[in-house]
Amino acid sequence: MKINTVDDKKSEREFLDLPRKLYKNDPKHVMPFDNEIKAAFDPIRNVHFQNGDACRWILINDSGNIIGRIAAFYEKDKARADYVKSGGCGFFECINSKDAANLLFDAAAGWLKDKGLEAMTGPVNFGESESNWGCLVHGFEPQGYGMAYNPPYYRELFENYGFQLYYKQYSFHIDIEKPFPERFWKIAEWINKRQHYSFRHFEYRHTDRFVKDMVKVYNETWPHLKDDFTPMEPDSVYEILQKAKPILDPELCWFAYYKDEPIAFFIFLPDANQILKHLNGKLHLYNKIKFLYLKNRKTMTRMRGSAAGVCPKFQKSGVESGIIYQLKKVVEKNPHYKQVELSWVGDFNSKMIALYRATGAYHAKTHHTYRYMINKKIPFKRFMPEKVDPSIQPGV
Repeated sequence: MKINTVDDKKSEREFLDLPRKLYKNDPKHVMPFDNEIKAAFDPIRNVHFQNGDACRWILINDSGNIIGRIAAFYEKDKARADYVKSGGCGFFECINSKDAANLLFDAAAGWLKDKGLEAMTGPVNFGESESNWGCLVHGFEPQGYGMAYNPPYYRELFENYGFQLYYKQYSFHIDIEKPFPERFWKIAEWINKRQHYSFRHFEYRHTDRFVKDMVKVYNETWPHLKDDFTPMEPDSVYEILQKAKPILDPELCWFAYYKDEPIAFFIFLPDANQILKHLNGKLHLYNKIKFLYLKNRKTMTRMRGSAAGVCPKFQKSGVESGIIYQLKKVVEKNPHYKQVELSWVGDFNSKMIALYRATGAYHAKTHHTYRYMINKKIPFKRFMPEKVDPSIQPGV
């Protein structure tokens, strides 16, 4: 076997095409757009290159066939925020071979070590955590847009190499056709009537204001939930909005305010994977027309939570219920929506897990984020174990 760096158009095409071969007979897999993957490794289109770097590899067997791929990357600010200088690996695809997987992991770990990094977290994205994050270990069903899908054997490949569980990511689903618990709606109606509270959905004409509000709430919320927190920058939000524009429904993106100050947001997107599964990752003219046709036919019957945040001061105010109350009214006007996939929640975020359960949502999927210690002298630490409440964790 031979491992090659992706450094020209031919090797990039082989990197992009490998999943088409590996998942050819798996109807649950959905190919992302080639252009999205290319953009993740384009210094002009990915703002995370401003403070970091990335590298890609493909693995070739003795017959000349591509049998694996991986990418490694780092951002200086995130590396400094952690207790150990850490980078990431992701976009991993491989045949069921420990030897093949180990060669790919060796390449990623060696590159990060040469850059001065001491740990490798994966599989993760070279960007925000709303997409391409985690190894699927439970719930091998068609994934929502941005959620990672992989064969069951990937877990063994990661753990065999020496990756250890850093944290679990739980996905909860809501069946819209089933009624919410009565107590939930009482709280939701109450918060919507309280003085000084207001709710607004996203509007393109006020994009700058909503971006500013989202950044403010996120940067107040997540320092309490992430030891390695790095502030969200407006450029990242503009990038996400631009990427999501073809499917974004402004009435599915809600912000809550107290005395006109932003205190919470929930961003939901129609599940583009319900269309993308028909396009095979290509966006030529015919597929653009096909995309619009399927979109207008209301093919997207599921929505997925992409991001959420509630300022700590208001996390027991019921404001989350208030936002879902607003969302309910939108769904009533759009009865083609049948299911909601809530944004994934880490096992360390007990408050959000409790909120999801209060809506009547059920646990559908689990992904693992792993960490591999490049520097063996530094002890591995689980991500915020003191915040994990075993009493409310899903069984898987």
